Amino acid sequence: MSLMSTEQVAEFLGVKVERVKRLARESLLISKSADENGEPQFDADEVAKYKALAARFGGL
Repeated sequence: MSLMSTEQVAEFLGVKVERVKRLARESLLISKSADENGEPQFDADEVAKYKALAARFGGL
């Protein structure tokens, strides 16, 4: 399992960091752990699956 930071997820999805944090709050992206600063970290495979699903529904 490869973990991505909030910033990496935002860059991968092409959205702002605030949007990634909102997706996490709304349980649309589930964080797997937190870094030393308490920021959530996400599984890269799940982020890729979310991006594919969002594309099928018309985009992010």
